[in-house]
Amino acid sequence: QLQLVESGGGLVQPGGSLRLSCEATGFTFSNYAMSWYRQAPGKEREWVAAITSTGITTNYPDSVKGRFNISRDRIKSKIYLQMNSLKPEDTAVYLCQLRVLSRDYWGQGTQVTVSS
Repeated sequence: QLQLVESGGGLVQPGGSLRLSCEATGFTFSNYAMSWYRQAPGKEREWVAAITSTGITTNYPDSVKGRFNISRDRIKSKIYLQMNSLKPEDTAVYLCQLRVLSRDYWGQGTQVTVSS
């Protein structure tokens, strides 16, 4: 059974850093691109990072470019999101996402709160 489980969220002060993890099971991890999204209360879900199946290519929206870094570990079947220089507007539930045969799979999410 395909499953995505995020971890690593928490409360951090503005300017701080967090590293999120997403463990993937139930499919051939190395075959698929994966992404991170976030959703703040009252807002639409927003894409924040993507990484190809090989890990060679990554992409980010302008809102996080230069501050966030996505990576993957083929051996551990995990993807990561390193978040630096965090801002209050980065506060959201962060979710990892996978698309298989036109179907999207999501984890349960991990809460990130940026506040002093």
